[in-house]
Amino acid sequence: MQNVVFAVPFMMESSVRFLRAAAMLQGVRLAVVSQDPVEKLPVEVRNALAGFVRIDDGLSAQQLTVAVRNLSRQMGPIQALLGILEPLQEPLAEVREALRIRGMDKQEASNFRDKARMKAVLGEHDLPCARFHLCRDVEQGLAWARSIGYPIVGKPPAGAGAKTTVRAKDEGELRAFLRSVQVGPERSVLLEEFVQGQEFSFDAIAISGDVRFFSISEYHPTPLRVLEDDEVQWCVVLPRDVMDERYHKIRQAGPRALKALGLWTGMAHMEWFRRKDGSIAIGEAAARPPGAQFMTLMSYVHDTDMYRAWAQLMVTGTLEPCERVYSAGCVYLRGKGQGTVKAVHGLDEMREALGNLIVEAKIPKAGQPKSDSYEGEGYVIVRHTDTRVVERAVQQLADRVVVELG
Repeated sequence: MQNVVFAVPFMMESSVRFLRAAAMLQGVRLAVVSQDPVEKLPVEVRNALAGFVRIDDGLSAQQLTVAVRNLSRQMGPIQALLGILEPLQEPLAEVREALRIRGMDKQEASNFRDKARMKAVLGEHDLPCARFHLCRDVEQGLAWARSIGYPIVGKPPAGAGAKTTVRAKDEGELRAFLRSVQVGPERSVLLEEFVQGQEFSFDAIAISGDVRFFSISEYHPTPLRVLEDDEVQWCVVLPRDVMDERYHKIRQAGPRALKALGLWTGMAHMEWFRRKDGSIAIGEAAARPPGAQFMTLMSYVHDTDMYRAWAQLMVTGTLEPCERVYSAGCVYLRGKGQGTVKAVHGLDEMREALGNLIVEAKIPKAGQPKSDSYEGEGYVIVRHTDTRVVERAVQQLADRVVVELG
């Protein structure tokens, strides 16, 4: 019997889904540390727990250490400490080192979490990524941008997700951005060249340093483009054939990048670009499962439960083989304008037209507030064995389903 602690700062729907998968594993005694009350958990998960500790700050390494140490006194030695959120990875690594729990350590976690450090490591291993500058001075940042050329992308070194990212089209916009974030010796910001091309993800599972599973997703368009224009719906397509020649370069670079960054046994989400000339650039990587329903999409594509696969991987270090037998796509339903959801138009028509191609949907509800994320207020997932069928269905949904705000 293994004693496992799952750090869940906030009882969000996605976190609970991973937690439920871990709770259902055989041979596991599971405890949870959270800043939310235990009553927020589903009853079946709550009843399966061997322990629960509530803390004030679910992202505090110090508080997590105290909580996990107390659980070890109650349960016995802790064999695994889990968490899926990006900001948790460094605190969890500190706890593991302090309490001698196996798993990712602080240096490896920092390689993924600190995006400037990540790009430096990739550069040292001759891996393709966007040129960058860790800016601590406005004038130096502007000088670097002039040497690269505009537009320039700015983001916090430890940011997660495109909503923490801005694109400056000229020096005036970059200067305003650097001043707005109060860049200085104690407050740095990461500047990058703006890579133009199509954006993808490379989601991978490694065991003992070797990539044993990977998936590729195509973004339509980039998340940054979506955030800049609420008239655009974000769509993701997972092609059935990831061995296509179009993906050869990332199949070569992706595993090398993850090994260089130090991924031993775990899951990583990497974003990458393919330029018009066919060259690729790695945007960034995170040592965690992907968000935005990607785990659900991969479950549909491989006809398996990827949430359970991740839990099994992190607890036992094993992965059951699976075959990629479908293509799947997701349209993220985003309201145009401001306000709360009033109605959703065109969905009934699309349900009739697409039939059983639609395998899952989360429909925005009346009164629901507008999301500040490129994921929008809801989503529709489609699946088919033919990638072209999925691509057409995704485009139809994006064109015809409208979320009205008011």
